[in-house]
Amino acid sequence: MANKGFFERLKRIGPGTIVAAAIVGPGTVTTASSVGAEFGYVLIWAIVFSFVATMFLQEMSTRLGVVSRMDLGTAFRDQFQNPVFKTLTILLIISAIFIGNAAYEAGNITGGAIGIAALTNTDVGNWSIIIGVVAALLLWFGSYKAIEKVFIVLIATMSLSFVITAIVIRPDLGEIFAGFVPQIPDGAAIIVISLIGTTIVPYTLFLQSATVQERYESKERLGDSRFDIVFSMVMVMIITVSIIVTAAVAFPLGTNIEDPIDMANQLEPLLGSWAKYVFGIGIFAAGITSAMTAPLAAAYATTGVLGWDQNLKSYKFRAVWLFIMIVGVVFAGMGYSPIQLIVFSQYANGLILPIIVLFLMFVMNNSRLLGDNTNKPWLNVVGWIIFAITLLLALNSFEII
Repeated sequence: MANKGFFERLKRIGPGTIVAAAIVGPGTVTTASSVGAEFGYVLIWAIVFSFVATMFLQEMSTRLGVVSRMDLGTAFRDQFQNPVFKTLTILLIISAIFIGNAAYEAGNITGGAIGIAALTNTDVGNWSIIIGVVAALLLWFGSYKAIEKVFIVLIATMSLSFVITAIVIRPDLGEIFAGFVPQIPDGAAIIVISLIGTTIVPYTLFLQSATVQERYESKERLGDSRFDIVFSMVMVMIITVSIIVTAAVAFPLGTNIEDPIDMANQLEPLLGSWAKYVFGIGIFAAGITSAMTAPLAAAYATTGVLGWDQNLKSYKFRAVWLFIMIVGVVFAGMGYSPIQLIVFSQYANGLILPIIVLFLMFVMNNSRLLGDNTNKPWLNVVGWIIFAITLLLALNSFEII
């Protein structure tokens, strides 16, 4: 297993691409575009930090699922034996997941609606219900394997245009590398949190720990599972940086993107008059894929932490993701600015992130669940650093520090 070649392992990727599809949703495209247009390259460091942190956190979630055969929600429920601590944990996790995923779902549905609006020159709000119904039907009738294959195709199609455009426009490499130096411009704390929230998506930790159990049947497959998540995250990091680069070139520095259709301008150097159509189809596809993964992950997290059946066709499992879907549709159709709604949804997830990371660190040091596969000391150091940075950024956005 350990000596498998690159291409052999590439054939066996799967759960990591679901996480990738969840990350490269409308939130990533919108937030990264807004960052590039307003701040240029100076916040590229935040993307790099986010993806490095995501690799470590997703590896922990993957290891938990493969070794313990337990999803993260169930592990959280099992972590504390004291009834009071167990109840508080359940309430805290469910609250965080429902708030974060409902906000994220509203952004996903809005993103899908933006895609149709770009193609038809109609109002974004009118399409929210249709997007929600389509996503619900795909989730209701689609099997895990069928959905996974769709994700792989859609994320590849969506992403390639941004990567090629970033190369075609020949940006200033010196300015790009300068963006790797950490700094937070005045008024950028919230957008930094949004960048992190669109990358280190809390719900994907729950989804990853559940889906890896089907693909990787024992801890002997940990090498394959780690390759899956690292490869997927590197690809998504390249895509996200490419979006920032294309936006930085397409818009004058300091631009606030108000009209979602303007984001299609980023692809004009490569696609010309076709930019609107490629962007519209791409962000619609990204919206649909993310609109399925967010409710699905909420269902895994909630049923796991409550000890319910996690069968995709069970009544309670479907009830959870359907509730998240309906809340997302309602908020998406309330007439808020699409750009502001999507960025806010990423911000909400960024604020919730420290809570999830805190509980994850407890679980990953539980030898009762993981045996000798608990976190190594150096990995604990990395995990607590990630927790501290996300917490400090969240407090900074509230001007507490």
